Amino acid sequence: MYEYVEALVAPQNLKNAMLYSLQAGGKRLRPMLLFATMEGFGLTFEHGIPVASAVEMIHTYSLIHDDLPAMDNDDFRRGKPTNHKVYGEATAILAGDALLTFAFQMISDLNEGDVTLSQKLLLIRELARAAGPEGMVGGQVADMEGEKKSLSLSELEYIHHHKTGDLLSYSIIAGAIVAEATDKDIENLREFSKHLGLAFQIKDDILDIEGSEEAIGKPVGSDINNEKSTYPKLLGLEGAKKKLADHILKAKEYLYKVSINSEKLELLVDYIVYRDR
Repeated sequence: MYEYVEALVAPQNLKNAMLYSLQAGGKRLRPMLLFATMEGFGLTFEHGIPVASAVEMIHTYSLIHDDLPAMDNDDFRRGKPTNHKVYGEATAILAGDALLTFAFQMISDLNEGDVTLSQKLLLIRELARAAGPEGMVGGQVADMEGEKKSLSLSELEYIHHHKTGDLLSYSIIAGAIVAEATDKDIENLREFSKHLGLAFQIKDDILDIEGSEEAIGKPVGSDINNEKSTYPKLLGLEGAKKKLADHILKAKEYLYKVSINSEKLELLVDYIVYRDR
């Protein structure tokens, strides 16, 4: 992924800012979901590296912008100063813009020996939907508008399904598209990924209460300080844990309907439940 950015003919300071956040670490869950899906359908992960890199670039752009003073105003991300604290707000915004747009260039440049034109178009369309106003961006706006308000469970699920879940879902669907999965398998994976995305966010909300600052790389309790609606706030901590278990159960029910070797995807599902960051 890094070599794609380093090879760009672009101002060095912009590339440095892009790489700073890309190299900040993190779970890399989205690429792992994509690779696990592809391998479950019998493909080697190498075929998915450009698409996985594109997904991680869009995820990273969203974090850069999410940390800005106009949004969450965070000073640290993954234990390091946030991008705007190092490069300034203007460069941080542009680094995020660059990662977003370059992601689509990477998919459009995919070797036609690896994917057909139809697959490429579908990958681009699905990613635009997952990242755009009907997906991640729409979820982010709803999240901001929901601050300092008491949200219903359906409103909270809308936020998390789109802000976090859609890009996780895309990673799985993209792996299935590259592997030329059937429409039926893709739809079952789509339902699987919806429940997985909600489970991931519920676990994040729980870690904001029970996690350690060292493990999660940011202050514990930041959601409370920002007066955000969370699953523990709405359902109580035990209610949130029960909701997490319910979504994991439903996710596995849909996964077992797919004609796939699900071993690695199941391991990632379990990781979401037991992770500490």
